[in-house]
Amino acid sequence: MLMKEIIAAYDVLDSSFVTGEEVKKYLLGIKADANVEVYELVGPKGSTDMLKVRIPGKNGKTNGGDAPTIGLLGRLGGIGARPERIGFVSDGDGALCAVALAAKLLDMQNKGDYLDGDVFISTHICPHAPTAPHDPVPFMGSPVEMAQVNKEEVSPDLDALLVVDTTKGNRVINTRGFAISPTVKEGYVLRTSEDLLDLMQITTGRLPYVFPLATQDITPYGNDVHHLNSILQPCTATDAPVVGVAITAETMVPGCATGATHATDVEEAARFMLEVAKAYGRKQCSFYDADEYARLQKLYGSMKHLQTLGNE
Repeated sequence: MLMKEIIAAYDVLDSSFVTGEEVKKYLLGIKADANVEVYELVGPKGSTDMLKVRIPGKNGKTNGGDAPTIGLLGRLGGIGARPERIGFVSDGDGALCAVALAAKLLDMQNKGDYLDGDVFISTHICPHAPTAPHDPVPFMGSPVEMAQVNKEEVSPDLDALLVVDTTKGNRVINTRGFAISPTVKEGYVLRTSEDLLDLMQITTGRLPYVFPLATQDITPYGNDVHHLNSILQPCTATDAPVVGVAITAETMVPGCATGATHATDVEEAARFMLEVAKAYGRKQCSFYDADEYARLQKLYGSMKHLQTLGNE
């Protein structure tokens, strides 16, 4: 369970004064030699603090092994919309999940439990983010551009990515908890991973939920088409397979709403992501069928143009 980490991380993040350095201090308090990096990222509407945590696996690339590396990314506009809204906003759940995961993995190492593969965890900390109009409910805005965050978080070192993001401002996912997306790779929306579905129903004890994707959801922000939200934006910046982990609700909840974080839902999503990281490092979990993907490319060619802004 990660409930202790969810509560502790929430206590750190639910502050108008929180900075990336405060989060770093919290994580180093768990494991003093942890590899935690914090720096300011400046965008067109202000700045945010990038947070990166690198957790080496016993057979990971950091230690000269060949175990694959997974990225666990917490996506959001901001954790607060001050001064317009007071307190932690719904949109901050992605950061909360990512910070709790980092805390749990570091605590596991203190207790002698090391994953096989390296794990890279990243999010950003912004308690004063702007809001933005969006249909059907307002979005949280961000002080930085999505392309900036992609550049900071997505690297060739990552062999697969799980991206967790609050995804409540819609009418296409109508369940409390979390849902996963089909796998997205280089412009293709592939079938949903059976391995991920297995792990999801094991960790939740329920049948899995999968949310729908439209083509425009996997294209970059800035092309003036509607996106479900930013959950699949990392897929525009990598050749690695990407799966979204959407923290969901039965009703439409604005990203800038306060009092809308459900600790049990965030914990459930974090626990699922942890189990995926364990299995992926041991090469016991596949995000997609490589042979089928090669067949698709042979038949229909590259779809990498969907990772670009396209041609006017």
